[in-house]
Amino acid sequence: MSLSVNIHLYCAKTQAPRQTLLALPRWLAVTALVVLAVLSSPAFAQQNPGDRALLDRIDRLEKTIAAMQAQLDAVIGKIPAPVADLQPPSPMPPDAANPAIAPQLTASHRFMERKPGKDLTFYTPNGEVTAYGNFDVSFDSTTKGIGSLVGPGGVGPVGNMGWLPDISTNISYAGVRGAQRFGTHSLAFVYQLETEIDIASSSGISESNSAESNTVKAGLTGRDSFLGLSQPAKGVLVFGKTFAPYKTAAARLNPFVAIIGDNAVIMGNTGGDNRVEFGTLLEHAIWYSSPANHPLHTDILFSPGQNRSSDSDNIAAGESDCTGQDIPGSGGSLPYACNDGSFSNAFSADATYTREPLFIVLAYERHQKVNRRSDLTGMYANPPATFFKDDVADEDAGKVGVQYTLPSKTQISGIFEDFHRYLPQFLQFQNERQRLGHWLALTQTLSAKDSISAGWAHAYRTPGDPGQHNTSGELPPLGSPGDGFGGVHADNSANMVTFAFRHKLAEGLTVYTDWAGTFNGPFAHYDLGAGGRIVTTDCHDASDATGGESSNPHCWAGGQLMGVSAGINRRF
Repeated sequence: MSLSVNIHLYCAKTQAPRQTLLALPRWLAVTALVVLAVLSSPAFAQQNPGDRALLDRIDRLEKTIAAMQAQLDAVIGKIPAPVADLQPPSPMPPDAANPAIAPQLTASHRFMERKPGKDLTFYTPNGEVTAYGNFDVSFDSTTKGIGSLVGPGGVGPVGNMGWLPDISTNISYAGVRGAQRFGTHSLAFVYQLETEIDIASSSGISESNSAESNTVKAGLTGRDSFLGLSQPAKGVLVFGKTFAPYKTAAARLNPFVAIIGDNAVIMGNTGGDNRVEFGTLLEHAIWYSSPANHPLHTDILFSPGQNRSSDSDNIAAGESDCTGQDIPGSGGSLPYACNDGSFSNAFSADATYTREPLFIVLAYERHQKVNRRSDLTGMYANPPATFFKDDVADEDAGKVGVQYTLPSKTQISGIFEDFHRYLPQFLQFQNERQRLGHWLALTQTLSAKDSISAGWAHAYRTPGDPGQHNTSGELPPLGSPGDGFGGVHADNSANMVTFAFRHKLAEGLTVYTDWAGTFNGPFAHYDLGAGGRIVTTDCHDASDATGGESSNPHCWAGGQLMGVSAGINRRF
């Protein structure tokens, strides 16, 4: 049976036209071998002891077949063997819908020959390159829900606090990724270059009363971009910038990525507003991803702080923003420095277990020397020296998530999360960065084209609160008249609820509509829209919206934010 087995294996491992070479003789060879096996069996020989001539002819026929197989093996030996598949780097883009680099390198092809399949992939010498993208635009109408709030002195928010329509670009990007194998080794060079796409607005730096950045996100390679080495049996080691494993490992548990009500409003977001501290792009990083062809998968990332300052208040070497994606002075108080969440070294890791319909994720991330002195300078006219010195501390986050899909095509997802800021006890009165949080989501597939989703996120109270304009009514420890803060009794818990409907128009083309609401406690200021949308609805009113260091943002805690949205998404 050796000829039959060899032919079968050869056909299974190769593609046309080599399959055509073997298709005709295979059925004949198998039939002949079955007949030969019967004729040469001891039982048959005993039943026909006198038919020696027939047995001699069988022997000669076997030798002829062996010679034919030798000739066939010689032909096969001249056909290049297929190149081993390369292990995809991780992490995946934050929407978890685009494929990571997963080149299926095969035998020689013409340069830039289109690879069969739905992806826009082309062959290169001993490698391949893929163009990919995600385009998403929505029409929204949102309200901040702060119109009835009153701050110290009886003054309320400034500007239009009612429903405001907008058109927003939502995590839209384009990029190329590929791999190149060298020689006969399984080691390969892998790369990805990705940029954000502003479809509904013009590209530029971010300057508003709620966010300032010197980074042009729509610049070339402004998003996940890296290069490195891959080996199927050992995994991938890459260098560059990416959304860390802590964020991407659990992306599949969030059915509302980039739309109003994305779980990033609360999950990964330690203090509210529209910055997601444990979901940010980590630059100047190195990370390792284990082989993906196993139920258990791990990612480990390290980003050196590149900060000569011992308290992380400098811009990292080689960057245009403070670490954490803002600029010096974004905290709205003097002195201008990286003092609104800037950190030094960062470490992020995950471990996932996948055996469909079950998925389990464990993730951890730590930021060292996180500088939050702007909380103190916003509370005190003259912060106590001891307080100011010690308000630089490590922060970490850990979470566990589970997803299970029932036979009814009902997908249930849940995450439990724990944040911690390692402050001395005498600074806990203003610690809004330490809390618990949870996320529950359900997606029901209605048909091949339609699905509905619902989600609920909850942020628990924190040990303290620095106060946000309308809540800064108490005198802080060692304070003077005019100082104010929220305090240890502050209710800064919050809930967010989201509902969405999706309809698939064609492969990679979807329309959707959703409603979401963020319901803040009296001292909380979680937003609506964090997680990648160009337009966010946050706690700030319209006062001093000049942008840059001259802005004096007024954040109103206790808002009851709501929004509706309808959008179109194209993925390739």
